[in-house]
Amino acid sequence: MVRPLALLAALSALAVLSPLSARAEGRAGEFDYYVLSLSWSPSWCALEGDGRDSAQCDGGTGFGWILHGLWPQYEDGGWPQDCEAAEPPPGRAMAEAMADIMGTPGLARYQWAKHGSCSGLAPADYFGTARAAFERVARPELLRRLGREVTLPAGLVEEAFLAEDPGLEADGITITCRDGYIQEARICLTRDLELRTCGDGVRRDCALTDARLPPVR
Repeated sequence: MVRPLALLAALSALAVLSPLSARAEGRAGEFDYYVLSLSWSPSWCALEGDGRDSAQCDGGTGFGWILHGLWPQYEDGGWPQDCEAAEPPPGRAMAEAMADIMGTPGLARYQWAKHGSCSGLAPADYFGTARAAFERVARPELLRRLGREVTLPAGLVEEAFLAEDPGLEADGITITCRDGYIQEARICLTRDLELRTCGDGVRRDCALTDARLPPVR
């Protein structure tokens, strides 16, 4: 078991994934489980958001782990996307209501079109399920306490989640990196939002020992 104080000390002492196969023919509501994708907002800002002058990256926003998406997944590692949904897409107000945990309403609209449309749920129900999934998993508070950028083994980030979520197993989470930065934590959940092991192809852990982790802004 990871001791939180020891983990914080390890982080503080430090010096400053490829996609799976999508199935376009997927039918809405036909999938096996969910992947909850949590994005480390400061890394996205360093890689893309600052260049876009995104409001998500303004100082004082306080974004750390944000909801990237809740993705219907197949047991064999693929997933459906861009499904034909019976419901109309979410309106402006519905998307804006998700910005507090997704950073921008644009991400909410994009995630509905690509993944939410395959859930078999109406937009309001999908976003409600996504919010419940986001709240289901405890995000490590230790990482929010870092006052400066650090470099660290990506495995330490996984350990922080395992320490925070007693029911989470190592084969139920994967940490991804992009261009040297910690990018996402992907956690596997049943359709009832219970923690579970990840299916084939999902676990592709970042192997970097010197991944960059920018601090919360």
